[in-house]
Amino acid sequence: MTLIRTTLLNGIAVFIKMLTLLGINKILAIYVGPNGYAAIGQFQNAVQMITTFASGAINTGVTKYTAEYHDDAVKQHRVWRTAGTIALTGSLVTGIIIAIFNESLAIWFLKDANYSGVFLWFAATLVLFTFNTLLLAILNGKKEIRRYVFANIAGSIFALIVTAIMAIKFGLYGALVALAVYQSITFFVTLLLCYKAPWFKINYLFGKIDREMAVNLGKYTAMALTSAACVPVSHILVRNHLGESLGWAAAGHWEAIWRLSAAYLMVVTTTLNVYYLPRLSELTEWSEVRQEIMQGYRLILPVAALSGLFIYLLRDQIIILLFTKEFSSMRDLFAWQMLGDTLKIGSWILAYVMLGKSMFQLFIISEIVFAATFVGLTWLFTESMGLQGVALAHAVTYALYWSVMWFFIFRNLAK
Repeated sequence: MTLIRTTLLNGIAVFIKMLTLLGINKILAIYVGPNGYAAIGQFQNAVQMITTFASGAINTGVTKYTAEYHDDAVKQHRVWRTAGTIALTGSLVTGIIIAIFNESLAIWFLKDANYSGVFLWFAATLVLFTFNTLLLAILNGKKEIRRYVFANIAGSIFALIVTAIMAIKFGLYGALVALAVYQSITFFVTLLLCYKAPWFKINYLFGKIDREMAVNLGKYTAMALTSAACVPVSHILVRNHLGESLGWAAAGHWEAIWRLSAAYLMVVTTTLNVYYLPRLSELTEWSEVRQEIMQGYRLILPVAALSGLFIYLLRDQIIILLFTKEFSSMRDLFAWQMLGDTLKIGSWILAYVMLGKSMFQLFIISEIVFAATFVGLTWLFTESMGLQGVALAHAVTYALYWSVMWFFIFRNLAK
């Protein structure tokens, strides 16, 4: 599967997901407003952290080793059984903990105990949520791009339908419940797609934990847990800082442009995950890895840069079309945010080498350092620049991150 073919196939799912995300953004802008956006961002960060811990943080490792053992079905099954057993145990235990502490979680993340029921919905469906991501990781590692694309399309459609119904009918509370459960609904579609594949059986997901595979997956657990802690926590700290210093509407404006960035960069970021991670896991020669990196810079980086420029030039129309006039203050964030997005993709092309080659020490240290850098620069820049400072912090952080990645990745690979 070539980069271009993977990008084209994945582009179908990404295009549909982008449209549904933009539709969701518009619905949320109308029915929950800027303050509601901030709450949604807080909850999504909570979901990101909790699901990573619940799954044992092994999904990236599942993709890597499924691809690496592409010619050894027995080893693949050992990986899947180990991962499935860990995911089942972790999600059940985590679900019980969430149910017990639902009110405390609502107060900590959403500043309101009235939203405790959202966490009960999340706890009840966490097992399905976790296994949906596990099955997607297996499809990705098997390079079953068509099934992977179809599963993601189904997820996008469910997200739009469920979020629209719940947000229109129940406002912010309904939107939060939708975000808690829609991937669990998608699980049944993903399971059906896997079940029809000749290489899949349900009993491949459960059984004795293989010690060797658990150790291998443990490296990715350490990396994923670091990301699950650093990225969402840094965003929560930034959002809290913006809310307390500039008002929660300002925090909602930043959340809105962050979601916009995620939407338009989706074709790039998903291609990195779908193509680069399995591909880099297979390669053993430095020259081949370097060739893949350079191909990414020739094909992927220009797409990210041109997309950012296009978004910047149409920023006024985008605010009106995708949001509402209440979000007009986010106009000042576009220049630095789009620059930061381009720098982010440039650095991520290299960062995926860390994942594909199990450079877990470098990954963990860089995640911690640059999450802290983003928070620190945000506090520094917003004091003098106001809300625009958070977008500048985004750009500066990824400029530094790209420089560090370039130095360490090429030095390590050259060895």
